[in-house]
Amino acid sequence: MKRYHIVALLLFCCAGFTAFKTIETRVYKKRLFRGGPTGTVYIIIDKSDYELQVYDEEGWYATYPVVFGNKDLGDKMMEGDRKTPEGTFRVLSKKPHAKWHKMFMLDYPNAESVAKFNQRKAQGIIPKGAKIGSGIAIHGTWPNDNIVVDDFTNWTNGCIAVKNEDLDDIESYLPVGTKVIVRR
Repeated sequence: MKRYHIVALLLFCCAGFTAFKTIETRVYKKRLFRGGPTGTVYIIIDKSDYELQVYDEEGWYATYPVVFGNKDLGDKMMEGDRKTPEGTFRVLSKKPHAKWHKMFMLDYPNAESVAKFNQRKAQGIIPKGAKIGSGIAIHGTWPNDNIVVDDFTNWTNGCIAVKNEDLDDIESYLPVGTKVIVRR
């Protein structure tokens, strides 16, 4: 093999490895020195970083990649805008789902969400006839469709989508009632 063929092959391999490595960095990271989380668990979902971060009594425990609804990562304004609401919520229930593997329903709209919605309506930011919406959850993806999370494809109607295997992992230590903070 000639020298320029070897260089070209090395460049091709390195480029392929870089692309693979980029996807691999989106795989969850976990505190490894001990078993599961300790004590009370809570979640922070950072929309700007496309991450779901799990914390326990000792601090950070794990990070998982996520995607949302609208490409506009702003706060949910009204029903139908496909935006993911920001604020502090609680997990109301965990159940299997026929399309999206599992769903962890959030208590949206809660008092905080209703107050923001009413204030925006009063200020004329949203139409007087607008509705607040409901049915926000943390859920999985279509079977074998993790690429939507890996390539940052926002596809939900305002929910938070997680890879199915990550959702299984999270479910193993996430009780109903867990606090979930969604921020930008």
